[in-house]
Formats: sequence, C-alpha cells, structure tokens
Amino acid sequence: MITIIGEYIRNYVDFSDKEIELFYQYLTKQKLKKKGFLLEEGKMCKARYFIVKGCLRSYYIDDKGVERIVDFAIDRWWYTNYKSLVNQEPSENFIQAIENTELLVLHEDSFNKLSLELPKIDRLFRLIMEKTHIAYINKMKYTRSFTGEDLYKNFIKANPKFSQRVPQYMIASYLELSPEFVSKIRAKDR
Repeated sequence: MITIIGEYIRNYVDFSDKEIELFYQYLTKQKLKKKGFLLEEGKMCKARYFIVKGCLRSYYIDDKGVERIVDFAIDRWWYTNYKSLVNQEPSENFIQAIENTELLVLHEDSFNKLSLELPKIDRLFRLIMEKTHIAYINKMKYTRSFTGEDLYKNFIKANPKFSQRVPQYMIASYLELSPEFVSKIRAKDR
C-alpha cells in the first residue's frame, strides 16, 4: 500500500522515500463491505480517506425522501466530507461503499501533527481540494448547459470507470436525471 500512496502523492508533490514513509506512519487501514457506511448523516467526519481499492458514493435524502447523490470516488482518490471535517459539524450526507472498499485513513489530529513535521502535506491537500473544486464547477456547468442526453453521454465518455462500476440508477441520480430517462438513452444507443 505504501507504493500506491507514494505514486499518488508524487503525482502532485515531490516527496522523498523517507517523507512517504513518514506520511504512511500516520495512516491507518480500514475496510468497508459493499453497502457499508463510512459516514452517516448526523455524525462528525473526523478523517480524510484514501481509497486503495473500491468505490464510494456520497448522498443525502431530500425533504421528499429521495436519495440525491452528490458524488462518487474510486480507487486512488482521496475522499472526505470537507464541510463536516473543516467546520466540525455533523454531516448532512452519507458516505457509503458501492463495492467492497479498502481505505487508508488520515485522522484530522494526525493530519495536523503531520503538517507540522512535513509542511508539504498542506500543499498536497490544497492541490487535491483545488481539483475537487474544479470538478464540482464543471459538473454545475454541464448540468446547466447540456441536454439530459448530452450530459449522460459526456459523463460516461469522461468517466468510463464509473459506468462499469456504478449502477445506472446512481449515475442518473448524480446527474439529476430519472433512471427511466437513462434507460431510454442506453436503449437508443444499442
């Protein structure tokens, strides 16, 4: 696992082997079974999670009782609920495993200690947050400017791994489309 996290980190920031080893010492391992919860609504998020293998989704339940998927995360991504983590407030979302998932966990107190020992960590997570923010902006742009069909097709083209691993009804929810509409698009393309 240290090799996987090291490769990931070096895509963003130049770390020596010794710095990777130090970083790795602050991580703990966690496994989630399919449909298991990493975070539940009303609970406090206290860590950042690196997905070694697996797939997660974040969602909330609206006032009509409908699940609304906020986003997904797959292998070799960092993931957390920043609103809960940073503001230290109860989460409004659930984070659930779509498939069996292996994680490396960086608890917030460990992150703060590590940041003092290895200041590059702040740069790493700033770059990760910037990419996350850009992805969010792109989703908003595409949701507002594409037709439903174009939105779905562009998502699948840009994210082929998700179409293979995430059920279509979840992708439909994420794109704010009905599952029936997505089924019609897929049937038309066959």
